[in-house]
Amino acid sequence: MTIGIDSGSPHDLLLTGGHVVDVGGGHIGRHDVAVRGGRIAAVAPELPREGAREVVDVTGRLVTPGLVDLHTHVHPGATYWGIQPDPVAWHSGVTTWVDAGSAGAWTIDALRAAADSFRVRVPALLNISAVGLTGRTGESVDLAHCDVDAALDAIARHPDLVVGVKVRIDRETVGDHGIRPLERALDVARAAGLPVMVHVAAGPPGPADVLPLLRPGDILTHCASGVAATGAGPVVREAYARGVLLDVGHGAGGFAFDVLEEQLAAGLAPHTVSTDLHARCRYGPVFDMPTTMAKLRAVGVPLEEVVAAATARPAAALALRGGVGTLAVGAVADLAVFAVEAGPVPVVDAHGQVREAPERLVNEATYVAGRLLPPALPEPPPAWIPLTGAQRAALERRDNALRALLGQPLVGPEGLSEQFPRATPETGLGGGPATALPTREG
Repeated sequence: MTIGIDSGSPHDLLLTGGHVVDVGGGHIGRHDVAVRGGRIAAVAPELPREGAREVVDVTGRLVTPGLVDLHTHVHPGATYWGIQPDPVAWHSGVTTWVDAGSAGAWTIDALRAAADSFRVRVPALLNISAVGLTGRTGESVDLAHCDVDAALDAIARHPDLVVGVKVRIDRETVGDHGIRPLERALDVARAAGLPVMVHVAAGPPGPADVLPLLRPGDILTHCASGVAATGAGPVVREAYARGVLLDVGHGAGGFAFDVLEEQLAAGLAPHTVSTDLHARCRYGPVFDMPTTMAKLRAVGVPLEEVVAAATARPAAALALRGGVGTLAVGAVADLAVFAVEAGPVPVVDAHGQVREAPERLVNEATYVAGRLLPPALPEPPPAWIPLTGAQRAALERRDNALRALLGQPLVGPEGLSEQFPRATPETGLGGGPATALPTREG
């Protein structure tokens, strides 16, 4: 990509020559994208370059709205599962990270403080359990934690943060209470006018207990789970026809290729693709959103459909504001630029099944409100996260490579200039600093 800088611009940023896939905004094909004041100013097959403050040539690249990950866990230091989003966002294109239940009524204030410190956007699904995901599991074993009044109070205090309600329904999480935590989550959601996202895993209860209770617009995450054995049976078909949304929610154990293939064959394509990215799966099998998107490509989902499932559809599912997930004029200028590397690319699900994707999207730039996200180093894994020997060795190699790279001077003597010239015999005075502004190319 080549970047030029000029002053006195009508546009702050102009991306030129890219192949745009913006299903929500109705832009597909070769377009330029202009940004002014942190919002999309124009999208057209060709826009004038003159006067643009920053012009980025993205010819041969794929340009999408900033990706919207419907299911993540970004409350590090306060939960078992949480990670820092910024170190993943800048190299993955995800600008909106929906935190799916890390915090409940008793911990939402702390999540709010954390979200305000991130560069990316973090709307949240409030856990019906007031303790949230402080522990690995079991948050609803004490049914008193599923306090409807406390949850409604938390939503009232954070109406711009909370965009839905999350409940985990599996035998470890609910104990002997069955679907009662889900019933309370639905009570909260009805009163607040919000959707519910339900996690399913090893039952009982299972999908057959959960799906009949869900309303149109509610979300079943881990929809292609091999652990929960969601499949494509009558209960899944009926819920799908009724308007229940299926979300991938990959995670450490929530995604199986053969289950998704069964659903696709039955006409039950997932509405949204999400990672369930957390401390146990960011090192594999999930890694990041582009890798998860490649897994849908590997089972034949068209690229435009995959991008829609990672942008406009999750934004619509949660009624996210500001035009998130689109490049509509006036929308927040969240953008992702990808190189498209031809495959075949081997990808793996949560159970070791391998498929081949026809390509992989490699993020080259991620913008939030028109500002390029800077590089950010990832934090080390918490001590309690189980890792294989291969994962530990790979992390050590990465650390050593970063140390070697950052431990060297950035440039040699030939790459430097004299910023403060020495005194000369004629003047006895040194010169001031150089003022020329260089042109950046990359």
